[in-house]
Amino acid sequence: MKHWIAFWNIVVKDMRAYYLKPPNVSWGLIFPFAWTAMFFIKSGRGLESVLAVLPGVVAISVLFGTTSMLAVTVTFEKKSRSFERLLLAPIPLELLMLAKTGGAIVFGMVNAFVPVIVAVFLADLSGVAWWQVVLATGLISVSSTFLGLFIAVAVSEVFEAQTFSNFFRFPMIFLCGLFFPISALPIFLKPLSYLLPLTYGADILHGAFHGGNSMPIGLDFALMTLFCAGLFYLSIRNIHRKWIH
Repeated sequence: MKHWIAFWNIVVKDMRAYYLKPPNVSWGLIFPFAWTAMFFIKSGRGLESVLAVLPGVVAISVLFGTTSMLAVTVTFEKKSRSFERLLLAPIPLELLMLAKTGGAIVFGMVNAFVPVIVAVFLADLSGVAWWQVVLATGLISVSSTFLGLFIAVAVSEVFEAQTFSNFFRFPMIFLCGLFFPISALPIFLKPLSYLLPLTYGADILHGAFHGGNSMPIGLDFALMTLFCAGLFYLSIRNIHRKWIH
């Protein structure tokens, strides 16, 4: 019971200290709008393509929201040595890191549903498979958060974390089938697409919103779960190697 009390207190502390600050809240609201407007202006599409665009906007909102926030918070706390005090807490390291990532996961899921709420007023969403949307959004948020954790552990400065994050994030936008089908990519880039977790999350979202998935949904969920477990394991391993001596 004490472990879960500590877990909850760490999550609440991070939410208050980082994620519920007005700049972050406003950024989480404005960012999805900016991506949506940019895509419509660039492509020249009308409102009839909302369902086709929505999976990509949702996924990008989660990806940038989670990795940006977590890479900064964990790196900042490590540099200021406040993370070392957390290591003294009487809870397992795995549970501690789940608590540190919990706020980012929630933040990412909230970001994801901002464009969905807007889409309710622009398109007919009656045929959407909502259970797939919720599960996919959760898995994308978890995998993106653990990717941010992996990046934060690998660097020592906040600006390094942001730069390293972009190394992963921007290729994902073009390689994961968010706005352009993977089948349209050059053949030498296709294998790389299937090595990225967001590819499978985006495929679930496409299937949930407009039936455009290209892989079995069970395979998508299984691989997303595997990516989440793998990224968390690698992050914990690096923490033991680099931060705990």
